Amino acid sequence: MSSTSQHENVSPGGDLPYQLVATDLDGTLLTTAETVSERTRAALAAAEAAGALHIVVTGRGATWARPVFDEIGYTGLAVCGQGSQVYDAGAHKLLTSLTLDRRLAATALAKIEAETGPLAVAASEDGLGGRVLAGPGYELQIGSKLPVTPVAVEQLLDTPVSKLYIQHPELSDDQLAAAAQQVAGDLVGVVMAGPGVVELLPLGLSKATGLAVAAHRLGVKAARTIAFGDMPNDIPMFGWAAHGVAMANAHPTLLAVADEVTLSNDEDGVAVVLERLFG
Repeated sequence: MSSTSQHENVSPGGDLPYQLVATDLDGTLLTTAETVSERTRAALAAAEAAGALHIVVTGRGATWARPVFDEIGYTGLAVCGQGSQVYDAGAHKLLTSLTLDRRLAATALAKIEAETGPLAVAASEDGLGGRVLAGPGYELQIGSKLPVTPVAVEQLLDTPVSKLYIQHPELSDDQLAAAAQQVAGDLVGVVMAGPGVVELLPLGLSKATGLAVAAHRLGVKAARTIAFGDMPNDIPMFGWAAHGVAMANAHPTLLAVADEVTLSNDEDGVAVVLERLFG
């Protein structure tokens, strides 16, 4: 799973069905046990042997993604933090990093809370050493192996951050995301990235913007890219890539725009498609 360690431009893929395989991490490449199955590893290896490149595109910041990359032996480029970071996993180096304007973030939070009532809030600090800071009441529901640093709510924006996470005691993720978009969508980007994970991002940032930057570095175009995902934050990536494949466990909004639906992440859905395409 290290094909994208070849950071030089690559030639067109000839008879390859796709030159770049872009996979989300949680709920897509990873099983619910947060591992990559042997079948999926083999399918990715076959795609790489045929000449395709594999790139991970994840909502996790590089700090949160690194333990997974180490475990599965991934050493290529990765798009992390919903597109805010392009990360060289092999060299453990950030190639690009964008941060959220903290004044806008504070204003957005105030507007959302005026609409919904009090929120539980967390933040991802910028940089490779960035921590995930959790205010009172915030409960991480994704990335169970990852540490969270409890802080007072007024400390969440003391340092540069790539994004904020918000939770509400009564509203569903979809309801909270819709409310946040309605009242603060002109200040920040709003995405639902997983169970209990509604995020506030720099306006205009998405997995698609990050993937476009990384693909340019690799010399691959959107028309030669297939993307796999499971959540609404993958919608822009599906819009950018030539072919979007949703997992069977995907959110309804992603299923509605997918070009194809495969089996779930626990049923080797990524492998099923790659085996068909690459053998």
